[in-house]
Amino acid sequence: MMLILSPEQRELRAAVRSFLAAASPLAKVRQDMESPDGYDRAVYRRLNGELGLSGLIVPEEHGGAGAGHADLAVALEETGAALLPGPLLATVFAAIVLTEAAATYDGQAVKELLPGIAAGTTVATLAPLSGDRGGVTASGGTLTGQIPVAPNGAEADLLLVVARTGEGEALYAVEAGAPGLSRTPLTTLDPTRRQARLTFDGTPARLVATGGLDVNGDAHGHVLARAFDLVSVALAAEQLGVLRAGLDAIVAYSRIRVAFGRQIGSYQAVKHRLADMHCKLEQADAIVRFAAWAADESPGELPEAAALAQAYVGRACFEVARDHLLLHGGVGFTWEHDAHLYYKRAKSDEVLLGPPRTHRARLAELVI
Repeated sequence: MMLILSPEQRELRAAVRSFLAAASPLAKVRQDMESPDGYDRAVYRRLNGELGLSGLIVPEEHGGAGAGHADLAVALEETGAALLPGPLLATVFAAIVLTEAAATYDGQAVKELLPGIAAGTTVATLAPLSGDRGGVTASGGTLTGQIPVAPNGAEADLLLVVARTGEGEALYAVEAGAPGLSRTPLTTLDPTRRQARLTFDGTPARLVATGGLDVNGDAHGHVLARAFDLVSVALAAEQLGVLRAGLDAIVAYSRIRVAFGRQIGSYQAVKHRLADMHCKLEQADAIVRFAAWAADESPGELPEAAALAQAYVGRACFEVARDHLLLHGGVGFTWEHDAHLYYKRAKSDEVLLGPPRTHRARLAELVI
């Protein structure tokens, strides 16, 4: 088991970090999140054209790089640290599910959908991500129901929908312009990641993988269950990046901010808070590295590792982002400061796959 990055992964990290520092610094993040699209399409095209991030884990036969989930975690940690706006994470979620389906089902739909995602020309999303997945039902090749929240649901060209059938759960693909599909943009806490409510009213959909996706222990139940575990690991990697960037920012600030004639970092109360934040970072880093390793090398350990990642890293990320904002003092609460952007991303990510208590409950069930 490797909990440290390989030379290739360090090179990937450096490449993504360098690209984002030049193409999407925080000043540009603010500019892009207020644009009509909510992100810079040119930056997104370059991110996929030059670095191939949306197709990083897609198998080579489908146009991707065929990399592992540990490699994907390295890249997502950097996009999280940069607070990259736009649909990359949602598209990666879709790529994960389609890649898992491709490994089990030899369907034409998967073969046709993956290349566009790998090339970065198709923006995709996966929904629902948490809560009751019975909100949408499928019958006769059409979908009916509503998904309250879908990340980048209004911008996506392709919607992957988990729907209930008479035989369990199945995965369907819906094109953006499908009749009967209504997409309502939502006002969200995190201005860097847009969300939408999806409503299906007899919407034609394409079956991607059959009702054998039911997660209740049948022969193919592992497909969807494993896919959502991998989504959990991917999100935890982004959260690790947000956590790390927030801690780096407040450590730098504590060295230059002077109060009562001393740097605030020299005060014991601040030192202790920073030390606690650093301990959370070290634990989160180890948890994410282990979960990413399990995704690639030890499938049997993945469910526990994924549940632990969301149970711990999501909360730790939010707590560090909260303390990072508070330690900035009054300036941290202003709209002009970046601290609130980390805070909002951390809270949005913490509940994206359901609140931490649901992951703690699942972890308890798995280990008992």
